[in-house]
Amino acid sequence: MRKIIFSFFALGFLCPVNAQKRQMAMPPAAPQKEEKPNTPNRMVNPDSSVTARAEVTIKGVRIPYTATAGTIPVWDEDGKPIAGIFYTYYERSDIKDRASRPLVISFNGGPGTPSVWMEIGFTGPRILNIDDEGYPVQPYGVHENPNSILDMADIVYVDPVNCGFSRAVSKDIPTAQFFGVNEDVKYLAAWLNTFVSRKNRWASPKYLIGESYGTTRVSGLALELQNAQWMYLNGVVLVSPTNLGIERSGPVEEALHLPYYAATAWYHKALPADLQQKDLTDMLPEVEDFTVNQLIPAIAKGGFIPESQRKEIAAKMSRYSGLSEKAIMQHNLDIEPGFFWKELLRDKGFTVGRLDSRYKGIDRQDGGDEPDYNAELTSWLHSFTPAINIYLREDIGYKTDLKYNMFGMVYPWDNKNDHTGENLRQAMAENPYLHVMVLSGYYDGACDYFNAKYSLWQMDPSGRLKDRLSWKGYRSGHMMYLRKEDLSASNDQLRAFIKSTMPKPGEPAKY
Repeated sequence: MRKIIFSFFALGFLCPVNAQKRQMAMPPAAPQKEEKPNTPNRMVNPDSSVTARAEVTIKGVRIPYTATAGTIPVWDEDGKPIAGIFYTYYERSDIKDRASRPLVISFNGGPGTPSVWMEIGFTGPRILNIDDEGYPVQPYGVHENPNSILDMADIVYVDPVNCGFSRAVSKDIPTAQFFGVNEDVKYLAAWLNTFVSRKNRWASPKYLIGESYGTTRVSGLALELQNAQWMYLNGVVLVSPTNLGIERSGPVEEALHLPYYAATAWYHKALPADLQQKDLTDMLPEVEDFTVNQLIPAIAKGGFIPESQRKEIAAKMSRYSGLSEKAIMQHNLDIEPGFFWKELLRDKGFTVGRLDSRYKGIDRQDGGDEPDYNAELTSWLHSFTPAINIYLREDIGYKTDLKYNMFGMVYPWDNKNDHTGENLRQAMAENPYLHVMVLSGYYDGACDYFNAKYSLWQMDPSGRLKDRLSWKGYRSGHMMYLRKEDLSASNDQLRAFIKSTMPKPGEPAKY
């Protein structure tokens, strides 16, 4: 059996630790307003919140807002709370009429990770301390995010059960009702109904954004919200999407990684001179064409492919991937991602990262078929973990002794009956307002960009929805927003997407 190469990690960011030096509008100690009891302890309070006021400058304009951190219950069929879902809600405070104010609902993935990644790395009003390429720097903390979408939309970041501070209220609560593709979608849709009702946001245009496994989550939620909660969306944004339950196996699965390999080899200057001299986006179409029109048919012939053709295909794969023809032939034209991450820079003593192949790692030995560790993930945890704890506990003032789970225990996870790509298509068919945009990093080897394109192609086989489907690529990895240039560009793309999918007053949803 082939290894599962799509990541269930999602994702899916500045101020000194010293409170006296922290350049923030938020108070570093007690919040200005406490809505519900927020007592430090290690027990789960399923219904609590605290609110702080702050300002942020976005696109040169000073934006006042409130930040509410807290929990709202998940209810069982008898109306009893069974879990407390932690959220952080940012609401621009100088808006009087929210009927036309968009609400963006943000999820990360894992499926056991919280919304920290996009909250303080991408769209939120505070962003973590990293350098321009996304690497950790000290002192840890956060500062204003001048690219945040809070100027045009309010945002709620949601952490599913066992992620962040979210927990079941008791160890006696069966986890099977939370930990599965369809279970996850069902309880979160019901929770969103409660959240939207409490915050009086039923009139607002609504958008879901998910990263990595979060794309599976929001694709399923789009249909569940319509069919079970009668809540209709204007848009869904998929950041570094998984396969969304869309079948790909055999020759297709084996071939689709090659364009990502080419992008990574180009970044590390491992391609032939003629390809290396081209810009990345000028080079990749050639590789994509070869993948679809030559590589997939060649692999489909298996052991009956003529030897001369096998060698010809291997030579082209070598040219595009930076790997030797010998290695490709030894693997029968089927290069596993793990082997690629180990092999590409083996002669230089490095591995490349899985979620972002710009990152390099050092293994115990040069031999082997896959890296010892994920170089990029170690780097990200280095900067994100202290930043989110400083931000929530000190800056917003949410008091709890619970550990903030960067990776929570959500296993066993039921992956059966994953039809989330088809669910999203059905939601689009039912709702003429609904548009979908995909954002991918060229150097993401877990949820690679060409597989994301393939998912879009297969999700709409009729072609009747393609005017509402779009894809954007960035020169970074899984969390493409960690690169400063891409942070600005991707937030601007979100603004453009929201603006373009807001119907004019009175414009009907009809075909």
